[in-house]
Amino acid sequence: MSERVLIQTQGLHKHYFMGSEDLHVLRGVDLAVRSGEWVAILGASGSGKSTLLHLMGGLDRPDRGSVQFQERDVFSLSGYQIDRYRNRDVGFVFQFYHLLPELTALGNVTIASMIRHGVLAWLGVGGAVRKRAASLLDQFGMSERLKHRPSRLSGGERQRVAIARALVNEPAVLLADEPTGNLDASTGQQIIDVLHTLHGEGQTIVMVTHDEQIAAAADRRLVLEAGQLKK
Repeated sequence: MSERVLIQTQGLHKHYFMGSEDLHVLRGVDLAVRSGEWVAILGASGSGKSTLLHLMGGLDRPDRGSVQFQERDVFSLSGYQIDRYRNRDVGFVFQFYHLLPELTALGNVTIASMIRHGVLAWLGVGGAVRKRAASLLDQFGMSERLKHRPSRLSGGERQRVAIARALVNEPAVLLADEPTGNLDASTGQQIIDVLHTLHGEGQTIVMVTHDEQIAAAADRRLVLEAGQLKK
């Protein structure tokens, strides 16, 4: 693990308004994640864990504060540059997979790279990307499922496809939102084993979870409570 800070937040605030009610979800969140580190953020449902990941990944904007990636202020970038950041520098893993039902496992993994390169460039790089996607799926024990659509996969298999999709563009940081939250204990442990392997290869991971046993796998554990991070 490097001492270099890869991604950090400073003074993040986020409000949501429900009618006349102001939900102040994040109240000045400061977080610095070093390159190669695995950080787990614990918190109850509704504590703002997913909101924090969405801000770190550029999926939403803070009301106040900043997100810096490799010393660049993400929200000072143009809309196009933020799109590139989301697609190239960050990989997302969601609790409910978000796979496209009409695509095979292999198709779901390659689509992130198709978006990155565009139609014309894809003609030149598509073969190499499909090879990388197949290699990732093979690494995760999915070599016999490449042509299966999500409806024919178990929950654990779907999540492994989702992780492979998040990694196909070789992101600097993997943001995992309750990656085991929709799985039974045994299958969830398989996903944690996958993350362990990735972390051992140097992948930076920020994971949010409500499960203390799952969080125990990380290098560092923090708690999000009352809109702030605590050790």
